[in-house]
Amino acid sequence: MIAKTRDRTLMLARDTLTIEAEALQAMRDRLEGESAETLIRAVEMLHGCKGRIVVSGIGKSGHIARKIAATFASTGSPAFFVHPAEASHGDLGMVTRDDVFVALSNSGETSELLTILPIIKRTGAKLIALTGAPLSSLARLADAHLDTSVAKEACPHNLAPTSSTTAALAMGDALAVALLDVKGFQAEEFIRSHPGGRLGRKQFSYVSEVMRPLNQTPQINIDATLSAALLEMSAKQMGMVIALNQQQKIVGIFTDGDVRRLLEKSIDLSGITLQAAITTQPHTIPPDLLAEEAIEMMEKFRINHLVVTAPDGSLLGALNLHDLFAAKVI
Repeated sequence: MIAKTRDRTLMLARDTLTIEAEALQAMRDRLEGESAETLIRAVEMLHGCKGRIVVSGIGKSGHIARKIAATFASTGSPAFFVHPAEASHGDLGMVTRDDVFVALSNSGETSELLTILPIIKRTGAKLIALTGAPLSSLARLADAHLDTSVAKEACPHNLAPTSSTTAALAMGDALAVALLDVKGFQAEEFIRSHPGGRLGRKQFSYVSEVMRPLNQTPQINIDATLSAALLEMSAKQMGMVIALNQQQKIVGIFTDGDVRRLLEKSIDLSGITLQAAITTQPHTIPPDLLAEEAIEMMEKFRINHLVVTAPDGSLLGALNLHDLFAAKVI
């Protein structure tokens, strides 16, 4: 890429961010007086919704509407997207008098929306409109109109929806955040609706699902040599080995950290017994606790390993930080 092209690319990128940031700031500054009361009324409508929040738009506004519906749904307010063209061919039956209909149109004159809005109004559903044209047909039909107008699009031709879609998305987020606060929506509820992904794995994975099973857990008799313990640790590749007595009860744990500390004292380890090298009373965890609790224990005690035990104290397996990373709960 030649220097002139590089300079123009950076200029356009920066200008886009500046123009869109200024559009959001201007929209924020408009939330005074009557506009502020309108937003509060819209949130009250959404809070009082006995049915579902139905969000609709077409084209780029449709894409934004889908995201707004998803945000409402993930923050405790049942919501879905309906395509206005499909609505006029039967999908309008999904909208009931108990619903709140949120319509997005920058011009406020989208024909597909204007076709179905009189019917929606007759059903008794409340109508919230997000438009960039306060005097438009859609704005006049709405029970609450939120002004998402922008001075200009970030597109250098002032054509492609950029600033306007950013403004609509931000207003949707503002409604969702205000609504979740009014409803007293808690972080725990958000997590329950997101069982997938890293957040869900962290909150809903159990120790039993991420631990090393017994046959993959490094273990050795307490009477074994230090060399044998090191070989077992290396073979199972876990950075530690659990020492057991003749009754297969846990006596202690020997970790790679213990090895480093021994080497700091003496390079010759030949005279050191495993009994003298182990850490007694290692930190243990039952298999039915959440992986999140295992993470908290490791952070609290500044350790990398946990021994998984049954209620009677017998060894079931082990868990270390690498296992949690592999399971994508960290």
